[in-house]
Amino acid sequence: MNRFILNETSYHGAGAIEAIPSEAKGRGLNKAFVCSDPDLVKFGVTKKVLDVLDAAGFPYEVYSNIKPNPTIENVQSGVEAYKASQADYIIAIGGGSSMDTAKAVGIIIANPEHADVRSLEGAVNTKNKSVPIFAVPTTAGTAAEVTINYVITDAEKNRKMVCVDPHDIPVVAFIDPDMMATMPKGLTAATGMDALTHAIEGYITGGAWELSDMFHLKAIEIIAKSLRGAVDNTPEGREGMALGQYIAGMGFSNVGLGIVHSMAHPLGALYDTPHGVANAIILPTVMEYNAEATGEKYRDIAKAMGVKGTENMTQEEYRKAAIDAVKQLSEDVGIPKDLKEIVKREDIPFLAQSAYDDACRPGNPKETSVEDITKLYESLL
Repeated sequence: MNRFILNETSYHGAGAIEAIPSEAKGRGLNKAFVCSDPDLVKFGVTKKVLDVLDAAGFPYEVYSNIKPNPTIENVQSGVEAYKASQADYIIAIGGGSSMDTAKAVGIIIANPEHADVRSLEGAVNTKNKSVPIFAVPTTAGTAAEVTINYVITDAEKNRKMVCVDPHDIPVVAFIDPDMMATMPKGLTAATGMDALTHAIEGYITGGAWELSDMFHLKAIEIIAKSLRGAVDNTPEGREGMALGQYIAGMGFSNVGLGIVHSMAHPLGALYDTPHGVANAIILPTVMEYNAEATGEKYRDIAKAMGVKGTENMTQEEYRKAAIDAVKQLSEDVGIPKDLKEIVKREDIPFLAQSAYDDACRPGNPKETSVEDITKLYESLL
């Protein structure tokens, strides 16, 4: 038996945020607790949504104590701020950091027995649905607005906690490419490669099946066509990435990921490496490692990436073509090729063990070990 969970409602296209007041009114909601990171507040991106709320006469309170890799402390202070605000729903504006913080806050408010944030790690059977969350992504990558996952950093232990809970999914997502237009090139590239990683890992993970395959292959196709344009800030590129990353999220949220993500997570925890950059650097190397366990799936990936003539290629040829296409896209959008500027060799044992213990690792199509992961990190230096 397979389970598939999606948002109740989603709005797509320029101006999607204009539907926020009608959704709030229709659900009998009154005051919003707006979770958004400090930079989005500073540069006026959050204000686009606040202006919509102001125009409709809807009250709100802004919470922005959120780091790029949100911590337990960010969640704890968010819970206290939510209680003090007397809000009855959350609007999460931003990328994964804002969304993940909002999810953890929403779950704890509805399930106070989980006030210890560490108790939310892994697949947790919470009793109650999160307080209603409206999600407004400003990056095209994490797809946190349509997933049942969130990641919180345990700063004391230098590790990321992957939390999986069907009760945390936002009830409404507003996928508005206009909210993404101010992303700088580097962030656009990193989050876009994160989305591609979601699609590729979701397609080859052990839990993949026909319904998730449909989403992931389409996501790969759209992202491969759109990411270069999005980095150049073309409307078509932005619109394509907004859709492609969302479709990828619809899939991987329901079937899992693999060791690209499990290896990327400790880099974020230990070095504060942007998640998308870590994924993009690691992805081709792990694709090479996993190739023998993927059957003919790399032929489909290569075709979706725009490679011609895949039907006439040998297995070795189409596997190489898929990996090369990913490498080329990553290079074209300016992602570094290795971890030399990020990883300290003496940290590799800790990183490898953390990656092996990560909740994403069991989804990898090929059985792995701490020793294998150690060698993968070393090969990227």
